[in-house]
Amino acid sequence: ERAMVEIAYPGDIIGLFDPGLYRLGDTLSQENGLRFAPIPVFAPEHFRRVLLKNPLKMKQLQKGLVQLAEEGAIQVFRPMIGSDYIMGAVGVLQFEVTMARLKNEYGVDAIYEHVDYQAARWVRCTDKKKLADFERKNQMTLATDSEGFLTYLAQSEWMLKFFMEKWPDIEFHKTRENI
Repeated sequence: ERAMVEIAYPGDIIGLFDPGLYRLGDTLSQENGLRFAPIPVFAPEHFRRVLLKNPLKMKQLQKGLVQLAEEGAIQVFRPMIGSDYIMGAVGVLQFEVTMARLKNEYGVDAIYEHVDYQAARWVRCTDKKKLADFERKNQMTLATDSEGFLTYLAQSEWMLKFFMEKWPDIEFHKTRENI
């Protein structure tokens, strides 16, 4: 049963019209300045490249992937080199669900293929020159996520460890809340 309400209390489940203002984990309150720690975004363990069957549907694909990433259904990465969309997920079933939702909700007929990434880490460095050097020398392994954060995509755990040792001034984070 649906009803309009003027007041909601803690624990109430309500629906809001959202033109893109609210995000998963946002807090609504009459009090100003009420803040909670953000919900952490964990590094995905599985990765797939999205292949669009009809290139004329690129805008719909972009919109769908952005909105699904905002919901937390998947994570989306754009490599610094190339124009691919790389989906990241904690479980492989998320890819099937994403493809079905892209088709049903956005009219996008797409498929995905496996990519050779084993880990993702959000990177940060307080020294802007060192970060710029890292970016310049490692463009093939770097991407930005749907929020614009720089992300290292490792082809293996060994490569991740190697990069962490090679670049000690660069911080590699398993969760995005630390960025």
